[in-house]
Amino acid sequence: MRHAAPVIGPLEPARFEEVRALLRHAGLPVGDLNAARAADFIVACDGARIAGVVALERHGDAALLRSLVVVPDDCRHGLGSALVAAAEQRARELGIAQLVLLTQTAEAFFARRGYDKIARTSAPAAVQSSHEFASLCPASAVCMRKDLT
Repeated sequence: MRHAAPVIGPLEPARFEEVRALLRHAGLPVGDLNAARAADFIVACDGARIAGVVALERHGDAALLRSLVVVPDDCRHGLGSALVAAAEQRARELGIAQLVLLTQTAEAFFARRGYDKIARTSAPAAVQSSHEFASLCPASAVCMRKDLT
């Protein structure tokens, strides 16, 4: 049971393996993730426990929004929305013009947050060349985009 809202902030590199384990447990791709990518992640911590995570993988003026996971016990409390909002704010601070994502399970969630379904071939070429986009996420995944400008 949660007593206070989790604190959202950057991932401490020493906790990277915890995040990888959380992503693996959720069935999300981790094959291209290593500790050098820790700076890509934003986490929500409830005390010492990581309750949720999201990442931005930058590709020029676009970024792949990926690896959004909320621990099941923390679902339905707005934590996923808070993590997406934090990622969008960070993207704006970095001068990223659009976010692109692939999802197999959360199309409605992202649509409610202003993401539009697009053809995979409509995503920026740099994003299409990412490891997750090109080979880790199945062709059946829905591609979505949000303009941040």
